[in-house]
Amino acid sequence: MTSAGSVTRRPVLRIRGSASGTVDDAVAVERALELRVGGRTLAVTLRTPGDDRELALGFLAGEGVIAAAADAQDVRLGIAACEDEPDLAEVTLRPGLGVDWARLERHFTATSACGLCGRAHLDALRSGLARLEDDARYPAQALLALPARVRGGQEAFRETGGLHAAVWCDAALEPRVLREDVGRHNAVDKVAGWLLERHGRPAPGGLLWVSGRAGAELVLKAARAGVPALAAVGAPTSLAIALAETARMTLIGFLREDRMNVYAGAHRLA
Repeated sequence: MTSAGSVTRRPVLRIRGSASGTVDDAVAVERALELRVGGRTLAVTLRTPGDDRELALGFLAGEGVIAAAADAQDVRLGIAACEDEPDLAEVTLRPGLGVDWARLERHFTATSACGLCGRAHLDALRSGLARLEDDARYPAQALLALPARVRGGQEAFRETGGLHAAVWCDAALEPRVLREDVGRHNAVDKVAGWLLERHGRPAPGGLLWVSGRAGAELVLKAARAGVPALAAVGAPTSLAIALAETARMTLIGFLREDRMNVYAGAHRLA
């Protein structure tokens, strides 16, 4: 059973071989949650709504703010009035329990392990997100053949089964660079660095293929690098779709086994 607010439905262009049609598809919701401690913002993280109390407690324990659930005297949850504002988890600590804000701020400034998090407001997601005017056309059959072409390059994944991959393909859908990492966003950052060194920004068009799901952080990284199309083995989230539409990106999910769903930017499919 899904939690209320954790799933939404979006119309998608579904392609099965040579047949296509528009259908409603279930999409996991991704929304921002602002975590405050004692009235002060500690972090803004992206998550699927539901079990936010447990999320807040687990996050605080992982950061060393609390050692037991009782250290959080109260956890007040609030839903934002609009999608552009973060939901809220307001935590009141037990009397006498302090927070080392200097240490936490240094940590959030230095780390990128959790993708999009830290002190950034939701508005920062759209900062510098220019519309991508590249109108290259990608043949549907060439896209459907892409997973088999990139699978052979995932050497570390074949050995461990535990790594994600990101591949940049040129406008002709020729794979040019593949990087692997335990985190999808890390693999994408490696590809973006490769593009930056060789082509600068914006990238010379093309398409970014990623293993796993397509979350908002991957859409942002691709869009800010200037890559107009993102294709993922797994599902996108609602926020990923919204950001792709803002950036005029093509966003494809479930690209595997001769099938795919086009969630945004279908005008680039030939």
